[in-house]
Amino acid sequence: MKNLDLNKVTDAVEKMCMEANFYLGSDVLDNLKKIAKTEDSPVGKNILNQIVTNHEIAQENQVPMCQDTGIVVVFLEIGTEVYMDGDIYDAVNEGIRRGYEKGFLRKSVVKDPLDRVNTKDNTPGIIHTKLVAGSDKVKIIIAPKGGGSENMSAIRMLKPADGIEGIKEFVVETIKKAGGNPCPPIIVGVGIGGSFEKAALLAKESLMRDVNDSSTNPINAKLEDELLELVNKTGVGPMGLGGRNTALSVKVETYPCHIASLPVAINLNCHAARHKEVIL
Repeated sequence: MKNLDLNKVTDAVEKMCMEANFYLGSDVLDNLKKIAKTEDSPVGKNILNQIVTNHEIAQENQVPMCQDTGIVVVFLEIGTEVYMDGDIYDAVNEGIRRGYEKGFLRKSVVKDPLDRVNTKDNTPGIIHTKLVAGSDKVKIIIAPKGGGSENMSAIRMLKPADGIEGIKEFVVETIKKAGGNPCPPIIVGVGIGGSFEKAALLAKESLMRDVNDSSTNPINAKLEDELLELVNKTGVGPMGLGGRNTALSVKVETYPCHIASLPVAINLNCHAARHKEVIL
């Protein structure tokens, strides 16, 4: 049994909140550079080059890559062999609070969705927790999620008879409807199965994957490739102004579901695909 000092959790989250907003992952940045060379639309090519320059300036000057520094989504994987004297959720939120203050990051969270009063420190985060049997480690992933792409996400309870073709139609419909709002080129997370809320969580979790990877499930991997091709054929293009590069990647995650259900959730992420992780 390992005794984890929760101050280490706070310190790690504080650091990751700033780094996630300042430094875009090399997997995403390299792909942006790559598609900028292949984009047919002169406007789209210009936009992609500007996006790359923006991210390079953010890294060099340690400033936010986007003015929307997001609400912080946190994934915790806690080993059952870890002891903590205190509340890890409080420790995480304290890290968010410090990171957003120290990094001069925009505070985007309101205390109540109806009266809309800002909490002024970007807390609380959205925290999802898993227990890992036999582990004495704690894995923390933080993902600041901007409103533009999040607001274009969608969920639908399809009929089992709709099948894979129904899923494809829903994804393409969602991308076309979103247009330039989620700041393409985007990363598309698709959660299939489980229940209403599980499908949405699957879609969110899928966005934590490396932009270059493929699902280990061959059915999902095939669907990822087919959906990426269909999405890029929509012509939405960079920032919605037309072109061949609407999405960098499509990620599909699945889960067992009820015989009468086919839940499908689509969570969109803009090109500022921010997430960092640490293991304590």
